[in-house]
Amino acid sequence: MSRDAQGRGLGRCSVRRGPEDFRAWRARRLQAAGFDHCLAVRLASDSRVDLHALLDLTDRGCPPDLAARIMAPLCDPPADRS
Repeated sequence: MSRDAQGRGLGRCSVRRGPEDFRAWRARRLQAAGFDHCLAVRLASDSRVDLHALLDLTDRGCPPDLAARIMAPLCDPPADRS
Protein backbone atom coordinates (compact mmCIF):
# COMPACT_ATOMS: atom_id res chain seq x y z
CA MET A 1 0.00 0.00 0.00
CA SER A 2 1.31 3.43 -0.85
CA ARG A 3 2.36 5.83 1.84
CA ASP A 4 -0.27 8.29 0.60
CA ALA A 5 -3.06 5.71 1.00
CA GLN A 6 -1.92 4.94 4.55
CA GLY A 7 -1.93 8.63 5.42
CA ARG A 8 -5.54 8.99 4.30
CA GLY A 9 -6.75 6.06 6.38
CA LEU A 10 -7.21 3.73 3.43
CA GLY A 11 -5.39 0.83 5.07
CA ARG A 12 -7.06 -2.40 6.09
CA CYS A 13 -9.40 -2.24 9.02
CA SER A 14 -9.12 -5.10 11.46
CA VAL A 15 -12.39 -4.36 13.29
CA ARG A 16 -15.26 -6.57 12.20
CA ARG A 17 -18.78 -5.60 13.03
CA GLY A 18 -21.96 -7.57 12.65
CA PRO A 19 -25.35 -6.62 11.22
CA GLU A 20 -26.57 -5.36 14.61
CA ASP A 21 -23.81 -2.74 14.69
CA PHE A 22 -24.69 -1.70 11.16
CA ARG A 23 -28.40 -1.33 11.97
CA ALA A 24 -27.58 0.63 15.12
CA TRP A 25 -25.33 2.96 13.12
CA ARG A 26 -28.10 3.50 10.54
CA ALA A 27 -30.63 4.21 13.30
CA ARG A 28 -28.29 6.73 14.96
CA ARG A 29 -27.78 8.52 11.64
CA LEU A 30 -31.53 8.73 11.08
CA GLN A 31 -32.20 9.96 14.62
CA ALA A 32 -29.53 12.63 14.20
CA ALA A 33 -31.40 13.76 11.07
CA GLY A 34 -34.64 14.18 13.04
CA PHE A 35 -36.37 10.80 12.70
CA ASP A 36 -38.08 9.63 15.87
CA HIS A 37 -36.58 6.58 17.56
CA CYS A 38 -39.21 4.01 16.51
CA LEU A 39 -39.25 5.10 12.86
CA ALA A 40 -35.44 5.25 12.74
CA VAL A 41 -35.10 1.70 14.10
CA ARG A 42 -37.71 0.36 11.68
CA LEU A 43 -36.09 2.03 8.66
CA ALA A 44 -32.57 1.06 9.77
CA SER A 45 -33.61 -2.59 9.99
CA ASP A 46 -34.95 -2.68 6.43
CA SER A 47 -32.09 -3.15 3.96
CA ARG A 48 -34.36 -2.08 1.10
CA VAL A 49 -34.45 1.49 2.46
CA ASP A 50 -31.80 3.80 1.00
CA LEU A 51 -30.33 5.61 4.00
CA HIS A 52 -28.51 8.20 1.90
CA ALA A 53 -31.64 9.09 -0.06
CA LEU A 54 -33.54 9.58 3.22
CA LEU A 55 -30.81 11.83 4.55
CA ASP A 56 -30.69 13.80 1.28
CA LEU A 57 -34.43 14.43 1.47
CA THR A 58 -34.28 15.64 5.08
CA ASP A 59 -31.22 17.79 4.28
CA ARG A 60 -33.36 19.51 1.65
CA GLY A 61 -36.08 20.26 4.19
CA CYS A 62 -38.38 17.27 3.77
CA PRO A 63 -39.97 16.23 7.08
CA PRO A 64 -38.69 12.82 8.24
CA ASP A 65 -42.15 11.18 8.17
CA LEU A 66 -42.71 12.28 4.58
CA ALA A 67 -39.19 11.23 3.55
CA ALA A 68 -39.91 7.76 4.98
CA ARG A 69 -43.15 7.54 2.99
CA ILE A 70 -41.43 8.67 -0.22
CA MET A 71 -38.63 6.13 0.17
CA ALA A 72 -40.82 3.24 1.36
CA PRO A 73 -40.34 0.04 -0.66
CA LEU A 74 -43.16 -0.56 -3.13
CA CYS A 75 -43.77 -4.14 -2.08
CA ASP A 76 -43.40 -6.20 1.08
CA PRO A 77 -40.53 -8.67 1.35
CA PRO A 78 -41.39 -12.28 0.44
CA ALA A 79 -42.89 -14.25 3.29
CA ASP A 80 -40.78 -16.95 4.90
CA ARG A 81 -42.31 -20.25 3.79
CA SER A 82 -40.43 -22.56 6.11
